[in-house]
Amino acid sequence: MRILFVKLGSIGDIVHTLPALAAVRRALPRAEISWVVERRSADILKDNPFINNLIEVDTKALRRWPMSGETLPTTRRQLRRLRASPFDLAIDFQGLLKSSLIARLSGARRRVGFARAHLREPASRFLLTKTVEVPARTHVIRKNLTLAAGALGIHVPTNADEFEFPVAVSRVHEREADEIVRSVGEKYAILNPGGGWPTKLWDAARYGALADALLLNYGLRSVVTYGPGERELAERVVESSRTGAALAASPSLKGFFALARRAVVYVGGDTGPTHLAVAAGAPVVGLFGPTEWWRNGSPRADDICVEREDIGCRTDCHRRSCSNWICMDVSVEQVLSFAGERLRREHLGERMESKTVA
Repeated sequence: MRILFVKLGSIGDIVHTLPALAAVRRALPRAEISWVVERRSADILKDNPFINNLIEVDTKALRRWPMSGETLPTTRRQLRRLRASPFDLAIDFQGLLKSSLIARLSGARRRVGFARAHLREPASRFLLTKTVEVPARTHVIRKNLTLAAGALGIHVPTNADEFEFPVAVSRVHEREADEIVRSVGEKYAILNPGGGWPTKLWDAARYGALADALLLNYGLRSVVTYGPGERELAERVVESSRTGAALAASPSLKGFFALARRAVVYVGGDTGPTHLAVAAGAPVVGLFGPTEWWRNGSPRADDICVEREDIGCRTDCHRRSCSNWICMDVSVEQVLSFAGERLRREHLGERMESKTVA
């Protein structure tokens, strides 16, 4: 069976679809699975042992075709790759017009996506041959698993502890992590101050103060991770640390994944690195304001969300700018308290595992 996954980006979107990929591969080990992804988000999927073919596209070029002769060769190459295999099934995990169009252009006769209420662009359903209903207020990982189950009639895991996040990490990526660890020591926290939207950001000075508190209370130095365009933000965090407890670092995505697998605790907002930290199994403390933990946060019960529950403007907010921006006004003391609780839960779990083994 030839199956096409359509999930274009961003990094968080891709990470949230990995458990569905793992479930399909476990249920159908002989299937040929292809994944079409935006070129700018493809790195996290490269060399994945669960994927037979990774098809990278540039949807901006597709949108300009056929109006722009300049992009015609690129578009032709992308369409040729899409049609290289006679797909039996295309599953649209994105819910956009462009993703359903890609599913249609793939030539797959069966094209399955979410029911209208769960589509980001409802008109995309007209390019699908079947839709799958998902219960309201469903975490996006479970939503994607439900779609895979509905499309293929397979069993998928329901326990978060059984979710798999296949990411191929090479020795090169491990060496990236090794180099950072040598600078901060084996026991460290990761602080990720970035967030994409301004409204998702916690104050840089507070991150710096949190790094000091983690050192003084738990003996943890902090790695302040950042991506493209976030260096200045990370440097402000480092400069705000009075004890010199913070080190800025910008590993590759898979280097970050390798680093997060060894972290004692991770603190960050609703952004790609946080979702990667969850996938890596790091103990996570999430800082959520205009978006929802129940939808985008960690599905694991031990991970913790720090959020304002005393304000009435957060429901379905999703604002990238706000004149009453108070949802991220959370004190360092509160975040430190929750980080301590997450550390306690992790150590308790480790002790329970040790007793079980004994």
